[in-house]
Amino acid sequence: MNKNLSDLTQAGVSIWLDDLSRERIESGNLASLIAEHSVRGVTTNPTIFAAALKGASYRPLIAAQRGNSVAEVIKNITSKDVADACEIFASVYESSNGVDGRVSIEVEPGLAMDTEGTISQGLELHRLVGKENVMIKVPATIPGLEAITELTAHGVSVNVTLIFSTDRYNEVIDAYFTGLEKAIANGVDVSKIHSVASFFVSRVDTEVDARLDALGRPELKSKAALANARLAYGLFQERFATARWKSLEAQGARLQRPLMASTGVKDPALPDTLYVTELVAKDLVNTMPEKTMMAVADHGVISGDTITPSLEDAISFMQQLSDAGVDFDDVTQKLEDEGVSKFITSWDELVGSVAAAIEGN
Repeated sequence: MNKNLSDLTQAGVSIWLDDLSRERIESGNLASLIAEHSVRGVTTNPTIFAAALKGASYRPLIAAQRGNSVAEVIKNITSKDVADACEIFASVYESSNGVDGRVSIEVEPGLAMDTEGTISQGLELHRLVGKENVMIKVPATIPGLEAITELTAHGVSVNVTLIFSTDRYNEVIDAYFTGLEKAIANGVDVSKIHSVASFFVSRVDTEVDARLDALGRPELKSKAALANARLAYGLFQERFATARWKSLEAQGARLQRPLMASTGVKDPALPDTLYVTELVAKDLVNTMPEKTMMAVADHGVISGDTITPSLEDAISFMQQLSDAGVDFDDVTQKLEDEGVSKFITSWDELVGSVAAAIEGN
């Protein structure tokens, strides 16, 4: 067991791998990451599957699906990958009482503005995977909020993705609470429902730093992402200490943990472990590309909680950012729009590669 990653786990951070493929499943790689690198879950997205399904290991699987539509082939193959990964994580799921051992699969990104379509496909994917430890990923767009509530009310564990602002995160928490209240009213066992709220990190620095360069304020660069993520954790602490939450908890409800996503560092001038070692606190998830995970394993320094002691500094920094002329609301809306658009592009790429493979077979 790697010491640095074990220390991170002991500090309260669940390490999830932001990647999945048939090769990882069949080679034993995924199982070895659990045993040797403290990996406790997996996240996927259209970009990950677009890359994976180009691999040779998928050709016979695609050939076996001849006669189905491209959309059906994608759903069948990706849901099978996720189901098999859920099996590999079954012991983690059981030993953590359902907190970890989770594997996420995302609804089509083209449904990001379609509440009913997201609910329908979320329920379909939940049924297709057929594992208790699956999570359905839903983007935190305005139409997505109602979908989060309704899926939760149906007993589905939701990974809320593409969160960039604390204002939207606040709405996500409300959507989860309302979903739990509906579930309880419907007689659903809410102790089986888990959720994570995926707060995107590195893209914030990329966008803000470009604006700071244009404003001639380079001294403020590479700080916004950490400040924003730390404030999100502060909001988590605040909202999950309220009377509303305590009432839900008393009825068996489980925390919706904040998840730090997009934690691979994009600026080569920054430490490659920055968005892991500087975002450590209890009840947190960090989903990492393997490259980032291995960097932490090799030279990451885990020194306890690096979030709560820095909350006041984060508030102060966000004020400095505003004073410098950065419209952070505009930043986060742009990042949400771009995030949806990029996943749609990846989905289109996935559709194209599967269609070509079907024709080639």
